[in-house]
Amino acid sequence: MPPAGPVGAQAAAASRGPDAVLGALDPEQRQVAAAPLGPMRVLAGAGTGKTRAITHRIAYGVLAGMYQPSHVLAVTFTARAAGQMRSRLRVLGIESVQARTFHAASLRQLHFFWPRVIGGAAPELVGHKAGLVAEAGSRLRLQLDRAGIRDLSAEIEWAKVNMLTEETYPAAAQAARRAPAGLDPVAVSRLLRTYEDVKTTRGVIDFEDALLVMVGMLAEREDVADQIRRQYRHFVVDEYQDVNPVQQRLLELWLGGRKDLCVVGDPAQTIYSFTGATPRYLLEFPRRHPGADTVQLVRNYRSTPQVVELANTVLAGAAGGVRSGLRLVSQVEAGPSPTFESYPDDDAEASAVARGISRLIAAGVDPAEIAVLFRTNAQSEALESALAAEGVGYQVRGGERFFARREVREALLLLRAAARSDDGTRPLEVLTGDILAGLGWRPDPPAGSGASRDQWESLAALIRLAGDLGATVPLARLPELVAELDQRAAAQHAPTTRAVTLASLHAAKGLEWDAVYLVGCSEGLLPISMADTPEGVEEERRLLYVGMTRARSYLRLSMASLRAPGSRATRRPSRFLDGTSRVLGPGVIAPTRESTARAAGRAAGGFGRPPRRAPTTCRGCGEPLQTAAERKVGRCATCPPTYDTEVFERLRAWRKDVSTAESVPAFVVFTDATLTAVAELMPVSLTALSAVSGVGSAKLARYGADVLAVLAGQPVEAGPG
Repeated sequence: MPPAGPVGAQAAAASRGPDAVLGALDPEQRQVAAAPLGPMRVLAGAGTGKTRAITHRIAYGVLAGMYQPSHVLAVTFTARAAGQMRSRLRVLGIESVQARTFHAASLRQLHFFWPRVIGGAAPELVGHKAGLVAEAGSRLRLQLDRAGIRDLSAEIEWAKVNMLTEETYPAAAQAARRAPAGLDPVAVSRLLRTYEDVKTTRGVIDFEDALLVMVGMLAEREDVADQIRRQYRHFVVDEYQDVNPVQQRLLELWLGGRKDLCVVGDPAQTIYSFTGATPRYLLEFPRRHPGADTVQLVRNYRSTPQVVELANTVLAGAAGGVRSGLRLVSQVEAGPSPTFESYPDDDAEASAVARGISRLIAAGVDPAEIAVLFRTNAQSEALESALAAEGVGYQVRGGERFFARREVREALLLLRAAARSDDGTRPLEVLTGDILAGLGWRPDPPAGSGASRDQWESLAALIRLAGDLGATVPLARLPELVAELDQRAAAQHAPTTRAVTLASLHAAKGLEWDAVYLVGCSEGLLPISMADTPEGVEEERRLLYVGMTRARSYLRLSMASLRAPGSRATRRPSRFLDGTSRVLGPGVIAPTRESTARAAGRAAGGFGRPPRRAPTTCRGCGEPLQTAAERKVGRCATCPPTYDTEVFERLRAWRKDVSTAESVPAFVVFTDATLTAVAELMPVSLTALSAVSGVGSAKLARYGADVLAVLAGQPVEAGPG
C-alpha cells in the first residue's frame, strides 16, 4: 500500500477534513474516493488497494457532507471482508455505516419486515441443508449417500440463486450440463419440490430464502421498498464479479432506479461460476448505468515484481473466457524469483514443502505468514502429515470455526465477567493475558503441534487482538474488547492465529501471506480433470492466478510426477505454466503443445486427443454462433441443415430404443444437438466420433460402435454396444 503513516495518524487525518482522506491515496484510488456520487465501476486487480479505495470513498462522502453514514450500505461476500471494512471505517473515524454480506443484510431486513408483511416471527434459519435434502430424498425413495446429499444441497443452492423453479430447472440444468449425484434434471426437479415441502413442514427457511423472500417483498410491497430506500441511499458492492442473479435482483430493488452505486471487482478473479456467480453484471455495468465512470486500479502494493510478472504471464496465456484487460504493475521492492520443482510423488512433494516451511520459520518468518495452497481438499492429508512430522503447527482453513472452539468460548466468558471490574490501570493486552492465564495460557507456546498448541494459538490470537484494539483506540477497555469479540463472533470474523495455513485455492480468495507454496501444479489438478470445456479450463487458469497473487514475496510452485511410490509417472506440468520459464527459471519444465494435448486427453478420460474447441462461426453463413447448441453443431439455427435427414432419423430411432432399454430419458444417451453434429460430420471411426462435442470417453466406449453401425446403415440391437 502507499505509505500513509500509522493508524493513529490516519484517524487524525480524517478528523482534519475530507482533503486529508484523499491525500492518503494514489492517483487512481483518489479518482474512486473523490467522486462519491453517481454510478461508478472500479476494475481492481489483485492487491491494488480496492478496500482502501472504497472505504476512503465512503469516508470522503461523509466528511464532505455528501451523505450520512447511516444511509450507506456496503455489501461484500464474506463476513471477514465485511468486518475488515467496518474496522477500516472506524479507523477513519466513520461509524454507523452498515457493512454486511448480501445474506446478512437481507436476513436483517427479513426479520424486521416479516411480522408486518406475513405475520408472526420469521421462521428459523437452517445453517445446513443436509438433513432437509436427506428427508426429501427419502420421501422420493432415492438412495443417497453422504456425497450425493452434499452434491444435491449444492445443486439446490445453484437453482435458487439462479431463481429457477421446479418447472424451469430441467431446461437450465440440461443447458448447463449438470447431473448432480447422477440424477437427471427431471428427478432433481422433483427433489426441489419435495425439499420445499420438507421446509414448509418444519417451518424453516434456508440462506437462499433470505434473499428470495426479500426480493418478493420488495417487488410486491411498495411500502417495504420505500422504507428500505429511505434508509439506504448510497451503495457500495465489493467483489462484484461474484454476484449471482438473485443478488443482482435484490440490489436492483434496493436501488429502485437511483444512481448512487459503486461496484468493485476483477473479472480475472472470477472463480465461483459453479455457484451461479457471473462477471456479466460487472462487465455490462456501463450499459446498465449510462454515464458511469470506470476507474482501473493496477498498482499492486502486495507482491514483488517477480510474483506479479509470473501472474501476468499466466493470465496473458488465456485462450478465451473472462479476461480483465488489467496488467498489474508492482509497487514494492524486488524479491526472490518464484520457483517450480517437480517431485517423484505426492509424499515427496509434501515432505519437501514441510522442510522448506520449517527452514523459513527457523529463519524468522512468522508461521501465520506462510500458506500452502492446493486445488482439492484431498491434497491436504499428505501435507498435514508432513508438517506434523516437522513439528510445524498448522490450521486448515474451512475447519472448525474459531468462535466455536471450546477454549475461545470459555475465554469469552472469563473476559465478560472481568469486564465488570476493569479499573483501567493496566494495558488492555497485558490484562487480557493475565485473565486468560486462568485457562492455562502462558507467554511461551507448547512444543510441537497438536491440540495443546491449537488451544494456545487460539488464546494468543485473542490477546493480540486486544493489543491491536488498544493501539487503535487507546481508551478501549475490556467492555470494548468484549463488544468487538461479540461483533466478530456474529460475523465469523476470526482473528489471525500464528500457524501455517493450509487452504484450497477457492478458500484462499481475499487472503494474502508473505510466503505461499502452491502444490499440485500439474495437468489433472490445474486444470482439474473435470474442467472439460474451454470456459471451465479458463476458470482454472484464473484460479491459479488468484493463488499466485496471494503471495507477497516468496512463491514456490511444485508438482508430483505420480500419486504414490511405485505407480506409473503420468503427470505433466500444468499447461498454464507454458511460457513461464523466463520467470520461473531453468527449473521449470514447460510443457509443449503436444504434451499438453496428451495430458489433457488423459485428464478428461479420452484417447490422447487435444481438447475439442467448438466452432464460433456458422459453417453456412459465417455469422457468430450464439448458443451452446449452435456451437455444438457448428451451424446457426436459421441456416438449413447440411445432414442427410434419413441418417438423422435413424440415429433418433436408435436413441429411442436405447433410452427405452436402459430406462433413461433420451437426452441422457445423446442430446439432439449431438446427434445433429454426428449426422453432419458422418464420422467413420471411433477417433473421428470422439471429436464430436458431446461424445465423451464414457459414451464413446458405451455407444461408439453402435453409432458407427447406424451411420453405415447396419442393423443394431437396442442397448449399449
